[in-house]
Amino acid sequence: MTDTPTGIILPEFNPFAIEFGGFGVRWYALAYIAGLLLGYYLLRREAGRPGAPMSVGQLDSLLNHVLLGIILGGRLGYVMFYNPAFFISNPLEIFKIWQGGMAFHGGLLGVTLAMILFARHHAIPVLKVSDRVSMVLPIGLFLGRLSNFINGELIGRVSEVPWAMVFPKSDGAPRHPSQLYEAGLEGLCLGLAMLIVVRRGWLDRPGRITGLMLTGYGLARYLVEFVREPDTHLGLLVGGLTMGQLLCLPMIAAGLYLLQYGRNQRQV
Repeated sequence: MTDTPTGIILPEFNPFAIEFGGFGVRWYALAYIAGLLLGYYLLRREAGRPGAPMSVGQLDSLLNHVLLGIILGGRLGYVMFYNPAFFISNPLEIFKIWQGGMAFHGGLLGVTLAMILFARHHAIPVLKVSDRVSMVLPIGLFLGRLSNFINGELIGRVSEVPWAMVFPKSDGAPRHPSQLYEAGLEGLCLGLAMLIVVRRGWLDRPGRITGLMLTGYGLARYLVEFVREPDTHLGLLVGGLTMGQLLCLPMIAAGLYLLQYGRNQRQV
């Protein structure tokens, strides 16, 4: 007699949101698109506010910059942070982004560079740009983590909690639904926090919302990594921490600095 999983057994979801004969739009791509469009819609509304630093016309340029930063930064971040040896041996694999492999921290660096270039070109203070992008970022984080859950990727560690789940194409062990934890913390909770502080006028103190995003995401990701399965080829690193946790530490430090910096700024 063999033991059977006691967790919630999940069905195997179709990785395509829209499919045409084996081709189509995957859930992860749809999450990117939906997150960008919803964020763009909210930024258009903010651009109509008296004294807003960006015009509606400039938002099109910002959207293009951010999209390029996400794709290039996310892919190169994955290559450098998570699997450099493989890609050094197989350099052409770097360009096969449709096979998966994107890193949030790399995407963050890519978007940061993109915002700096955009801000310089349009003579806008970069923190005013980053505050507005940070304000809508939880939308994309929430949708992205839901797509991770649908795809059965980035699964949690083996657990006996009542809500542990058995993911398709896994080893059959019940595991933490770590994607849902991240969707709740990085998406819903951080998004609610953004709504509250925007209504309290934080957009008028450059740097505070960017600091909140960096600190909030960094702490949420750091905590969830304790129940998220480490990358097989990396495992646990310095001090028993994962690569994701190590990358979150400078992010949290930068966020705390910007929170204090923004607090000391005059309202603009």
